[in-house]
Amino acid sequence: MISYEPLWETMRKQGMSTYALIHKHGIPSSTVNSLKHNHNITMYTLEKLCDILGCTADSVVRFEKDKD
Repeated sequence: MISYEPLWETMRKQGMSTYALIHKHGIPSSTVNSLKHNHNITMYTLEKLCDILGCTADSVVRFEKDKD
């Protein structure tokens, strides 16, 4: 299971809003919606988020084990 909770924490710490991601950095609103719902994103998008935030992938996404 994918969780983007690290992304939201990284954004909070840096004072970055989803509005800025969309309007300043060109991240499509559909991608932000996918992030909010823990849906898949491309590696290109992950790389772009890391560049925007000046961080590594583990500051954006976490892989959690299913609770079966």
